[in-house]
Amino acid sequence: MSSSDHPTDIQESHHAARMDEVIDLAWADEISFEEIKARTGLVEKDVIRVMRRHLKPASFRRWRERVSGRVTKHQKRLRSFRSIPSDDD
Repeated sequence: MSSSDHPTDIQESHHAARMDEVIDLAWADEISFEEIKARTGLVEKDVIRVMRRHLKPASFRRWRERVSGRVTKHQKRLRSFRSIPSDDD
């Protein structure tokens, strides 16, 4: 077994790849927190914690501003938003 195949190295590599996936999903406008939970098992609070820990402070603030109140990040809000009749109806 080479030194790069050490179990903790593999675990750290897997963890880093998983965190990268969570960050990519969180930045994607069309991916809701509910979908992130289904894919990764992390609830919104956990996603926020990951983002806070792995992003630079300014990037984290920018992301929070971007997703706060964004209808597409919350499927419940999206469903209720879609059920509201528009002025055109």
